Amino acid sequence: MKKRIVVLGGGESGVGAAVLAKVKGYDTFLSDSGKVAPKYAAMLDEHGVEWEDGGHTESRVLCADEVVKSPGIPNDAPIIVKLRSKNIPVISEIEFAGRFTDAKMVCITGSNGKTTTTLLTYHILKEAGLDVGLAGNVGRSLALQVATGHHDVYVIELSSFQLDNMYEFKANIAVLLNITPDHLDRYDHKMENYVAAKFRILQNQTGDDSFIFWENDPIIAAQLKRLKVEARMYPFSEQYDPEAAAYIDPDGEMVLRGGDTDLVIDKNDLALKGLHNMFNSMAAGLSASILDIKKDVIRRALEDFEAVEHRLEYVRTLDGVRYVNDSKATNVNSCWYALESMTTPVVLILGGKDKGNDYSEIEKFVKDKVHAIVCLGVDNGKLHSFFDGKVPVVEDAGSMKEAVDKCRAFAHEGDTVLLSPCCASFDLFKSYEDRGCQFKACVNALEEKI
Repeated sequence: MKKRIVVLGGGESGVGAAVLAKVKGYDTFLSDSGKVAPKYAAMLDEHGVEWEDGGHTESRVLCADEVVKSPGIPNDAPIIVKLRSKNIPVISEIEFAGRFTDAKMVCITGSNGKTTTTLLTYHILKEAGLDVGLAGNVGRSLALQVATGHHDVYVIELSSFQLDNMYEFKANIAVLLNITPDHLDRYDHKMENYVAAKFRILQNQTGDDSFIFWENDPIIAAQLKRLKVEARMYPFSEQYDPEAAAYIDPDGEMVLRGGDTDLVIDKNDLALKGLHNMFNSMAAGLSASILDIKKDVIRRALEDFEAVEHRLEYVRTLDGVRYVNDSKATNVNSCWYALESMTTPVVLILGGKDKGNDYSEIEKFVKDKVHAIVCLGVDNGKLHSFFDGKVPVVEDAGSMKEAVDKCRAFAHEGDTVLLSPCCASFDLFKSYEDRGCQFKACVNALEEKI
């Protein structure tokens, strides 16, 4: 009898897993409590996968031998609780896909910078001529790529949600950028649970594998004291350290150690600006070095990379005011990095679905650099409670157009209007992408003052 695989969730991840299961000969069924998008429905039909949406038929789900869960489904969802009560294994799409490929895996996680570092690493490897796939939270699902083709290397962005349900999968190169409070509502509001989820990226690594990490992160440093790491360690540092594999020297140059000569790049030559992007560049550069990419290729790729959409994305300059879209800043630490990179006075758009944020982390930057805040959300009470009296102007907006119009009124020539919300987008927008796209559309619709 064929092993029965049930996939929960009909998005990119789930559909990829379902297609892979079908291709590999499993009895496959996909179930989604919401609506499966037309493009994914067509893909399931094309591959002969049985599926349903609008709810879970428990009799068809609870007879599974194994379940592949999409990362957006929480572990305490009723259907997951029932599966576990029956001791039915629940795994992630990445875990499932890893069983069917011998490609090298470069896996990147962290509270901030994951997407940029993943795309930057992928860019370097592509420039070097490697046969490389892009997967995880960016690109196509790993499972779909494994089902329909082959790559020698995959660069994978991994969220804590994906890591939660990975058990046997191994990263050949694991990158841990940083850990700051995020998604604590999924981890019983316990930071130690979130930290443990991030460190799952190290599981199953051996002495033949590599671990790249920011050694100045206090949470990473504390956790490493408690663990025995089997992999070769490649720390990067924000300052000179003779033990670091990469560091920033006193002149602001990025140094990657290794080989006959170190690779040294001035910060002004890097395509991505700001301290956080130097960290991202070091991590990506180290990943490429471990894969024996030549230094001149790494240099060229780090210098010509194009910025990630919705992450400190320049939109336009109008009447001497720069508009920057940082909608992907869905937590306080991401906003910290955005404000750290600002060299002009700022009008800041904050707000959205609060995930238990502590705004004290950005308080100093806000006091020093921000002269007006526009709160864009359904409930802005927490923002007013913290920022009222600390910034000359704090006002509300109920739509992106209203927010942009108010920012324009508050901004002076030489200012930057920065959308860096600190919060999730789901109170007013479909996603952070939707929020960022609306911001860009509203900004681009502005006309010059006569």
